Amino acid sequence: MTHYVRGHNKSIARFRCALLDAAGGRGGEGGIQPVTTPAQRLKTALEAPGLHLMPCCFDALSARLIEQAGFRVSLMSGFAVSATRLGMPDTGLISFAEMLDQLRNVCQAAPGLLVIGDGDTGYGNAMNVQRTVRDYARAGAAAVLIEDQVSPKRCGHTKGKQVVGRAEARMKIRAAVDAARSGSDDILILARTDARAVHGFDAALERCQDFVEEGADIIFMEAPHDAAEMAAFCAGIDRPAMANMVRGGQTPILPPHELEALGFKLAAYPLTLMSAAIDAMRTALAAVADGREGHVAQADFEALKTLVGFPDYYEREQAYRAAE
Repeated sequence: MTHYVRGHNKSIARFRCALLDAAGGRGGEGGIQPVTTPAQRLKTALEAPGLHLMPCCFDALSARLIEQAGFRVSLMSGFAVSATRLGMPDTGLISFAEMLDQLRNVCQAAPGLLVIGDGDTGYGNAMNVQRTVRDYARAGAAAVLIEDQVSPKRCGHTKGKQVVGRAEARMKIRAAVDAARSGSDDILILARTDARAVHGFDAALERCQDFVEEGADIIFMEAPHDAAEMAAFCAGIDRPAMANMVRGGQTPILPPHELEALGFKLAAYPLTLMSAAIDAMRTALAAVADGREGHVAQADFEALKTLVGFPDYYEREQAYRAAE
């Protein structure tokens, strides 16, 4: 049976309760138990049947909309953050500090959403990778993506990519896993290779298998060229696999039921929301320029105030109002 993992707010509530029950987070002989971490909740979700559809977020508002639409998981896209925060391409120009700041905002705005933070190359060597992993965990991410591109990296579906050597790629993932498993920080590792574009499919699959051996929790081969390669990738690894659905990219856009049949557990849509927002803003700008602002489809003011939290703010403000 096909299971696409999204729904409405009631579904989110039921999902949270189910995860708490499965992890011993409420009830039972021991009564109320400590709440599980985002990483533990994501791990539980990935062990359950179904493909998780992931519209990618890029700021606090997009994350909140994704959560309210009933999606369980989202990846904070480095491409989209670089575009919306800097107005610059995804070519390694955005910094670790800027990505970490954006991740904190995303996690705080949508606390029920399981967020995968794009950690790019880890922003340096293995020691930098470990800092990235730990700080992303402390920001609230359920998982962090670490890739094997040479720095400065670039979007996986654009030209000019290069990858580090296989041994260095393996050591980076080992460092990431060690950081995730040590101390009090808890976060899953999503290991990505871009070797398909540089060394071919077989070499990319070997790297994915290296990452499995090092203990990565989720595996992502960027830009397989067809459904046969996508199926071989999923069959060749003993871990949850992620697909990246980029319109105009190197990988075919497949419907969810086909992705699930191939063996994927996660399907990311990194540019869908940003691209839709760009088109909507251009339409609105043209309408304003023509004196037709009133004909633009847009959220009403009350809905907008509710979305960003005015009612909750007023309620809390009243609770702390000093007596006259």
